[in-house]
Amino acid sequence: MIPSMRSLTAEEYVEAFKSFLEHSTEHQCMDEFNREQMPTIVAGITRLCHMSHKAEHASLLLGDFLAGVDLKMIRILQAVHPGVFIDNEIVEPNPQHVEAYKELVNQAPDLQNVSFIWHQLTSLEYEQQVKERGTHKKFDFIHMIQMLYRVEDIPSTIKFFHSCLDHHGKLLIIILSDSSGWASLWKKHRDCLPATDSGHYITCSGITEVLQSLGVQHRVYELPSGWDITECFAEGDAVGGRMMDFLTGTKNFLGTAPPALRRRLQAALRQPECSSTRDGRVIFSNNLSMIVVES
Repeated sequence: MIPSMRSLTAEEYVEAFKSFLEHSTEHQCMDEFNREQMPTIVAGITRLCHMSHKAEHASLLLGDFLAGVDLKMIRILQAVHPGVFIDNEIVEPNPQHVEAYKELVNQAPDLQNVSFIWHQLTSLEYEQQVKERGTHKKFDFIHMIQMLYRVEDIPSTIKFFHSCLDHHGKLLIIILSDSSGWASLWKKHRDCLPATDSGHYITCSGITEVLQSLGVQHRVYELPSGWDITECFAEGDAVGGRMMDFLTGTKNFLGTAPPALRRRLQAALRQPECSSTRDGRVIFSNNLSMIVVES
């Protein structure tokens, strides 16, 4: 008897996500953005430019789990604003991600003048907690990396965290580009995706529409990124299986999905609007949009 299809648990998602990171240029893409654009962006936080070395800079990270990227951003802040104390708060509901982040911090003795506060909460829980306590802390820099797909009310969430920015603060939203294979898959081949993935199918244009409705200034940076999904088409391949689990939000998709659904999805993934072939490898377009929002 073939087991029924079901969504990934939090622990299973972590494993599927690791497989995605290992075979994509997601981190390299973000590293390029950090190297080319971030110094100028954080230099524009004018309150920091006039602070004494004893003053505080508050930053807020909202998952997805990219702690290594976050620490690189902290180091950029330190380089651009030397001597400034950084108060870094992290909002992440997955306990495994929180513990992994803490371990990275413990292994980074160079992070001087930086404090860390971990909130094992969803963004909505954090928002509710802030409102219940009546304490609206202001931040100079907030970033949302690939996390708005799982937010219940995207416009309300963006509005709340934008209100958490201090004067001249910056909000960085990293989301899939409209030029990505994901955008085409969700738009043209959504019927190939199982109902178990409860996330929002949202890309950059959906976020910029929200920002425009809020009347806030923002700038979009587009960066190319790829994901080698060749193993998704190899029968019985464990890596390919984890990739398909991540792509569909389904546990053991290849083993539980009806054969017709598997074939339709694999055919959709090979379409030129989703993927390209390089040296015999199938590279799915994972292009990203970095949206910098002004306070």
